[in-house]
This record gives sequence, C-alpha cells and structure tokens, in this order.
Amino acid sequence: MNKLYRYVTAHRVGKWYPDLATAQRFAFKIGAGFMAEKSGQFSSYLGTRLEVLMPDGQVVATAG
Repeated sequence: MNKLYRYVTAHRVGKWYPDLATAQRFAFKIGAGFMAEKSGQFSSYLGTRLEVLMPDGQVVATAG
C-alpha cells in the first residue's frame, strides 16, 4: 500500500487520495483550501490539517 492523503477541517473530512496533488485539487469541496489558478499553488485555510495514511496504517497529521 502507498501513502494516502486527505484534508480535514473542524467540521468536515475529505476522502483519501493516492497523491498530494489530487488531495489539494479536491480540498475546496470541504472548504479546506483552494488552488490558485495562475500559479497552481495550493493555499489551505486556517485550521485545516493534512493527514497522511502511511503504509503501516499509521496516520500522520500536519498543521495547516
């Protein structure tokens, strides 16, 4: 199993995605952030965290 990525807000939890770029692209659906159209840079909203599901089943969370 590879790493999986998702964004979590205070009120919503995103789906697990196979790569970070896909998780970032769909983060707006739960109000976790947005992708700047011109630069393609992702910006997460205050209080959003990124969770990474490791191959051993451990979930690692990072503050956003």
